[in-house]
Amino acid sequence: MSPGTNDNATPDADRAAPEASAVGAAPAGNSASPSRLRAARLGFCAAALAVALTAGAVAVGALRDGGATPAVAAAAAGVSPQLLASGDLDASITSLQAHLRTQPADFGGWATLGLAYVEQARTKGDPSRYPQAQQALDRSLKMRPHYDPALAGRAALAAARHDFTGALKYAQLALEQNPYSERALCSRIDALVELGRYAEASKAADLADSRRPGVPVFTRYAYVHELRGDVPTARRVLKQALTTATSRGDIAYVATALGQLAWNQGDYGSALTSYARALAADDSYLPALEGRARAQAARGDRAAAIRGMEQVVQRYPLPQPLVELGELYEARGRTGDAQKARDQYALVNAWVSLARANGVDADLDTALAAADHGDHGAALKAARDEWARRHTVHTADALAWALHVSGRDKEALPHAREATATGYRNASFLYHRGVIERATGHTKAARASLEAALELNPGFSPLGAREARAALKAAR
Repeated sequence: MSPGTNDNATPDADRAAPEASAVGAAPAGNSASPSRLRAARLGFCAAALAVALTAGAVAVGALRDGGATPAVAAAAAGVSPQLLASGDLDASITSLQAHLRTQPADFGGWATLGLAYVEQARTKGDPSRYPQAQQALDRSLKMRPHYDPALAGRAALAAARHDFTGALKYAQLALEQNPYSERALCSRIDALVELGRYAEASKAADLADSRRPGVPVFTRYAYVHELRGDVPTARRVLKQALTTATSRGDIAYVATALGQLAWNQGDYGSALTSYARALAADDSYLPALEGRARAQAARGDRAAAIRGMEQVVQRYPLPQPLVELGELYEARGRTGDAQKARDQYALVNAWVSLARANGVDADLDTALAAADHGDHGAALKAARDEWARRHTVHTADALAWALHVSGRDKEALPHAREATATGYRNASFLYHRGVIERATGHTKAARASLEAALELNPGFSPLGAREARAALKAAR
């Protein structure tokens, strides 16, 4: 079984940027505003799960291929595995760059470098790596047009940029060359999920499980079942994956997935137990730190939650933890907290600008953050644009809420109901639906939706849960 996803690369946020090229390490576009530069320097965290990053992100997967040796060693034939066995992604990239300067015809090395840049962008939250990744992968494909690792790399890159149609295209091309490519099998599941083609995603997960059973496939298989409301199967599969996980990265990854599943169901004790197991395997694993802070907030330990989320965003400020930290400040309500919250929301805008400048579709992130803490017009435009590209439960919810805050509740209601139609158990979705139902005069339905949200996950949001209770009181 393959080891799966690992987010253990340690960023060096203050490192000076070298030259910009496919082999170099510097992104273009350093003429950004101070806030954007701050965001770029700090870097960002990315949850390793398909359910992470503002509810719509795809787990790209780490560059590892057994034991402690990164896949770089396997793909770049001219690079000594001993140089890369440390698991340090930055060191691996440096070794590959040096190798490719002397062996520029190594198409395998170029493919691996491209994947390494995708992973580096993901773990550091630096979208400016994506153009370099594309250059490296394109160079590999120019030398060998049907090279399946490079095609799978293009699928991973497209998914990282939220181009899920492109991700599906390249995953299928890779599978035509190698039906057992784990990366391509996983990218195909991810793409189908993020395009809202859930029945096809379920079949793709079954196929991947039959061909390459292992942690990457198991976690995706579980998520497909969770989206359909089959939480027991999702939990069983993740527990099975945890028993087979051997590397620290895999244990942290799967335990965090179990924690997120438990948190979604309002089982904060189990969530904290799972996050503790993840952090015992890797005490710097950011998705587990973020999840633990979220569970602590839900249990009422706001001080610990704020400390934990501050630790996360200081190192990796992505939109979701930035918004959650801002809401924790708002909920605490001390002198200066309102400004602290506004600072977090401003950094979301900085990330969105940087992401878009490097080819990332950030409309879902914009819609989710701006609907509650920004420009409602921008939120609605972003949500409509995202809905035009893909119909998922997450885009339906984002569009419904953007329409609601824009005063268009009648138009919002069908989308709010569509967001909950698959059986996916998400308290935020139920809360949004309940508020919209109340605004459209469906008082009884609103009460049922709001009660269901709070029964499922009473601490689903630092501010949202409080507002849900107020809305429920008003609906009586």
